[in-house]
Amino acid sequence: MTKLSESEISRMHPETMALSYGFDPWLSEGAVKPPVFLTSTFAFKHAADGKRFFAWAHGEGSPPPRHEMGLIYSRINNPNLEIFEARVALWEKMQDAYSFSSGMAAIATTLLATHNPGDEMIVCAPVYGGTDALIHHFLKRNGITAHFVPAGFEAPDLVEPLINSRTRSIFIESPANPNNRLTDIGRMKELALRHAPIPAGQQSSRILVMVDNTMAGPVFAQPAKVGADIVLYSATKFIGGHSDVVGGVALANDPAILTAIAQHRAMLGGMPNAHTAWLLTRSLETLKIRAEAQQRNAVEVAAFLEQHPKVRKVCYIGLLKPEDPEYPIYCKQHTGPGSLISFYIQGGEQEAFAFLDHLKIFKLAVSLGSTESLAQHPAAMTHSGLTPEDKLLGGISDDLVRLSIGIENHEDLIWDLNQALAQV
Repeated sequence: MTKLSESEISRMHPETMALSYGFDPWLSEGAVKPPVFLTSTFAFKHAADGKRFFAWAHGEGSPPPRHEMGLIYSRINNPNLEIFEARVALWEKMQDAYSFSSGMAAIATTLLATHNPGDEMIVCAPVYGGTDALIHHFLKRNGITAHFVPAGFEAPDLVEPLINSRTRSIFIESPANPNNRLTDIGRMKELALRHAPIPAGQQSSRILVMVDNTMAGPVFAQPAKVGADIVLYSATKFIGGHSDVVGGVALANDPAILTAIAQHRAMLGGMPNAHTAWLLTRSLETLKIRAEAQQRNAVEVAAFLEQHPKVRKVCYIGLLKPEDPEYPIYCKQHTGPGSLISFYIQGGEQEAFAFLDHLKIFKLAVSLGSTESLAQHPAAMTHSGLTPEDKLLGGISDDLVRLSIGIENHEDLIWDLNQALAQV
């Protein structure tokens, strides 16, 4: 697959390996880029191969590395999925990844794979509206109880009294969606280990720290480095980055967790198709370039908004100062502030809608992390399904606007924001 040795690969940066890792051109007629493997099933050379491949897929015997296991059926494995998964795992330096047809498919499948009826989870709020609904309604109906605490520097102190023998996970979005609050992942890991130490051979008894890293993206934050057991993404966002594909990813180091996720994905059928995986692989090649350009723009936009008289407060982790309680968390968990900005406008829903309706360059649309700049109203859109109490918990009020900054010229973006704010 590559002329690099394993030790050489370990020294490479992910943006380098995103152009070649996990694909052998000579298995595909010398193609420099992976072709799209649009096939539902794969042929076996011998019946014994089929028997052996299925046994490995079921976890029997001593299977080879997953990407050498043998191809069976595209609901179980497919070259495009495996190439994408191998490359995206490099960003987190995690053992492996499984791709999904959406971020919600990744989250739902992972939670079902790691929780049983009677288990409890602790959630740092706010989280994405779809995740909130999944936890509050679907998981609750299936006997999984969730306790919600506000995200932020104080979250570990609020979490500790809630931990008991039934606690199975601590679920974090950091930065939180949409208020950009930062939660200390390392401290949560310390709590998990203190209250559920891992006896030898009993990994299943531990409390899992699960982090949805969609808002930061893998360029500026790698939660596994600071204690996350499972990292989740809506790959639709920064990883896909072009508003033309929907996907998700779940990453882990523990082979038992990875096997559970893989088996549940195969049963529930939430894998992406080959073309989706191919598009995501394509996008990984420019991920770092796009993310850095978006961040440069966001720094300029946040500075403009912070001084505007019609803006009450700006939530952007790039504006944190050393005296802020979340600043040490930022220094531990991030190499950059990213490109997601939320701000509170002077007024309420009427003023927020007037601002949004007068934007000319920003698209009035949900989602984030793409090449174009987007603006939306969380209380009425992405988080509209939250209860009033949960909106209050997450600071999701009618005067809150969320911006996803794209790769346009920052001067043009600031002009657009300024002229729209003038209409409020």
